[in-house]
Amino acid sequence: MMGYQTAPPEKLVCTPISLEQRVRGNPVLRRIARVIDFDFVYAEVADKYGARGNVSIPPPVIVKRMLLLVLYNVRSERELMETIPERLDWLWFLGYDLDADIPHHSVLSKARKRWGIAVFPSFFERIVWQCVEAGLVDGRKIFVAASLVEANAANRSIVDTHSLRRDLNARSKQLEERLADVGEALPEEAGFGKVNDRYLSTTDPEAAIVRRGKSKLYYEVHRAVDGRSEIITATEVTAGDVNEAHRLLPVVDGHHRNPGPCAATVVADSKSGTAENFLACHDRGLRAHIPDLGEVAAKRSAKRKIFAETSFPYDPATDTYCWPAGQLLKPKSLHANRHSLDYAAPKRVCAGCQLREHCTQNKTGRTIKRHLRQETLDTLRQRSRCVAAKRDIRTRQHLMERSFARAKRYGFDRARWRGLWRMRIQAYLICALQNIAVLLRYGGAPPHKATKRVQPEVRAREQIPDPLSGRRSAAFSTPYRTCLPLGAPRLGCAGSSFNKGQRSPHSRDFRRFCLLEENALCFCHPRIYLGNSPARSDNHLEGSSAGQ
Repeated sequence: MMGYQTAPPEKLVCTPISLEQRVRGNPVLRRIARVIDFDFVYAEVADKYGARGNVSIPPPVIVKRMLLLVLYNVRSERELMETIPERLDWLWFLGYDLDADIPHHSVLSKARKRWGIAVFPSFFERIVWQCVEAGLVDGRKIFVAASLVEANAANRSIVDTHSLRRDLNARSKQLEERLADVGEALPEEAGFGKVNDRYLSTTDPEAAIVRRGKSKLYYEVHRAVDGRSEIITATEVTAGDVNEAHRLLPVVDGHHRNPGPCAATVVADSKSGTAENFLACHDRGLRAHIPDLGEVAAKRSAKRKIFAETSFPYDPATDTYCWPAGQLLKPKSLHANRHSLDYAAPKRVCAGCQLREHCTQNKTGRTIKRHLRQETLDTLRQRSRCVAAKRDIRTRQHLMERSFARAKRYGFDRARWRGLWRMRIQAYLICALQNIAVLLRYGGAPPHKATKRVQPEVRAREQIPDPLSGRRSAAFSTPYRTCLPLGAPRLGCAGSSFNKGQRSPHSRDFRRFCLLEENALCFCHPRIYLGNSPARSDNHLEGSSAGQ
């Protein structure tokens, strides 16, 4: 006989339920609560509350709610509050019970307005500090890049500030007050161009119009990523039309504020390869592995069939440039703000040259710009073309793309709130969550693929297993976390792949193997193999970690 479900009777007395027992033993929120201490917020916002009045929600709970909002990419704060009673793990993470009263969603917006932005950089820096303590940050080489984030405003909100049409709006006075408040903060960013000086969004005036296929309102997020474990060490948010090259040094300064060794090498893309950045990095003792903008200009000139600047040799004895037609270009004018000299030939000489069409399309003639520190600049640009620099530039392409791609799972591609300072809060929360993910994944040990390639040291505490006893020590059952130099044989633990028949040719019928490499003695067990392929060694290490 088929049974039919009936409405259960309402219970007058409920049995006690423990969320500690209902929530799984090792979910993400449990691990976050075990590793991250949120009580620091009490001291950060102590001056934002008075001694009397209504009791507020504990500040750590508010930070946890914002973290849940970004971690699970919840669409809105209203939906977050409606979902909290339905999720036992969220209730446990927030310290609530099943019958706890969930506050109104406006609590989060009021807390952001009361606190400001100071709490969230502190939270991000604390996560970076924990990653440094766990050995996940090397700090000596950082990769810098920027990405556009779509603002939370539509194109129809853009108005022409030079037109009187916006004055017909009934809320024109409120708009004027909003634009006046924003105008006081804009000079600090030093980014708005001609288009954004005239056109502004009434919804989000601090967002900038950027043409990326279709003109939209954008912010720009700059970040510095450490090369060892891809920990984000610094981040900054500006308007979308701010030149990426102008924010390279502030991002590097943000990295230096973190504990640990200061950066010795900065890797960025060709947009940052300006003369100012090369010289500024040199003055700070940094190696700039950045593509030279001069190479881009030379390719552009070759495409236009015009002589590049390299076709004009410089004579330091006479302080002149030699024209391909035989004429000399002499100093013409000094630009003190750009620290450069303009070299040009007389206008009548340039007009009568037979090679003019291959030299310039300017009516006044060809001009060569030379920096006042050109010799130092040429040396720095030559260093940026070395093998190590080209390798770092290739690494930066996939490393930074991967960092921004992982951020999209937390809603990175679109601004959650409106206003530059709120966008900074979102950037700090996303970067903190990405660092927490790395911290939880590796548990304090850096990943094998990201560690520096150094010679493994033979530690005295590791016991060499007896080949006749059939036993092996615990030290040999765990994968090594270091790599050999390039070109040297690679040492790794076979792990589960060894059991599946993927054996190394060196592991056949031997019990003990000795390798002498640069006066270093390494004893190998049958479960440890020698291979030549870096990818193969990495796969075996990952397989061993997964198996154990």
